[in-house]
Amino acid sequence: MQFDEFELFSSDAAAPRAAPAEAASPIVRLQYLVDNTPAIIYCTVPSGDFKMTFVSNNAYNVLGYRPEQMVADPNFWFDHIHPDDAPNIFSSLALVFTEGQRAYEYRFRIHDGSYLWMHDSLRLIRDDKGAPLEVIGSLTDITERKLMEEALQARGIEQQQLIGELRSAHEQLLQSEKMASIGQLAAGIAHEINNPVGFVNSNMSSLKNYVGTLLGVIDKYEQAAAAHPTLTAQMAALRSQADLEFLKEDVTDLVRESMDGLKRVKDIVQALKDFSHVGETEWQVADLHHGLDSTLTIVSNEIKYKARVDKAYGVLPQVTCLASQLNQVFMNLLVNAAHALREQGVITIRTGTEGSGPDGWVWVEIGDNGVGIEPANLNRIFEPFFTTKPVGSGTGLGLSLSYGIVNRHGGRIDVASVVGQGTRFTVHLPVRPPQASEAKT
Repeated sequence: MQFDEFELFSSDAAAPRAAPAEAASPIVRLQYLVDNTPAIIYCTVPSGDFKMTFVSNNAYNVLGYRPEQMVADPNFWFDHIHPDDAPNIFSSLALVFTEGQRAYEYRFRIHDGSYLWMHDSLRLIRDDKGAPLEVIGSLTDITERKLMEEALQARGIEQQQLIGELRSAHEQLLQSEKMASIGQLAAGIAHEINNPVGFVNSNMSSLKNYVGTLLGVIDKYEQAAAAHPTLTAQMAALRSQADLEFLKEDVTDLVRESMDGLKRVKDIVQALKDFSHVGETEWQVADLHHGLDSTLTIVSNEIKYKARVDKAYGVLPQVTCLASQLNQVFMNLLVNAAHALREQGVITIRTGTEGSGPDGWVWVEIGDNGVGIEPANLNRIFEPFFTTKPVGSGTGLGLSLSYGIVNRHGGRIDVASVVGQGTRFTVHLPVRPPQASEAKT
């Protein structure tokens, strides 16, 4: 039976139909149900371009097209499917003949040129002999559902980003807590080392004076014995036996070298004390050159076997900052520079100013002539957990933490790199950050 035999097209497709009377025929009832259901009911030929042979009158209310307009155009259905959705439908439409039914979700262009998301359920109808007779479909507007799904998906992505940021903040907090704990431990160790180093250094200073006095006494004895040949011979024998000339020279060198070593230990302990206050929150006026030198002492073991350090310090004003946190930035940049060197290389440290007075800026550049950074990675190096080092060789947090510290100071980090030639990180800092004034008020 064909629906058009019962004149299912009304003369005015936009006009609502009245509810059927109780005595209405089944066909009239069917007409009412089809025209008032939310789904658009349609039929197509089961071959070729799937030309529509029937469309329910509610198509006008949903799509803005009159049913007779849709039936008259043999390509109407295909021509109004969104170009991005059409290939998937066309490639699988033949499955209707093997599976008997298919369902699609796609965008359909309506009368005003915009698109609605439609759910399309197709079913193949066969005749008594099993030959395809027609395809019946129902189109349902699911635009509102799709918009809700897109909103939920966007919200889910936003939540994942927030979760990522929270995870990053948590990891940075853990790293800061770890550094603070290490700093407290280092400060305690530095204090414990400082006490014995202090009295050993004092003893060595006294020993140096004593050795000088003893050598002077020996010289006086030799001068006094020169007047007595017998004593002179005995003194000569003792001098030869003790190898006195070697002892004089060597004991002086030993004392000098020991005092130099103690000075190096003292410098390392002082650098450790300066560097260890990573948990400080008080802004202070500091000398960045002193911070750089202290940090170089701390990381010397990472650098001295791989690089020569060339320093070109400019004249810098005192900077209001969280000094130990900036030392951590310098440490991260210096260690990264050392790791970027293939074998032996050069690390350069340059400093300078931009402007003058309290509104001026200072800059610290740390460069290397190492492997460089791939252009594709330059935009990601400050991301938490991003690292180009082998697995287990880095956390990917060093530059991220450094970026956060410099940003807290109201500054910025610039990076320039050429693969195979090296990398330069430049830290720009205001002499008097606004954050410091806000923290004090």
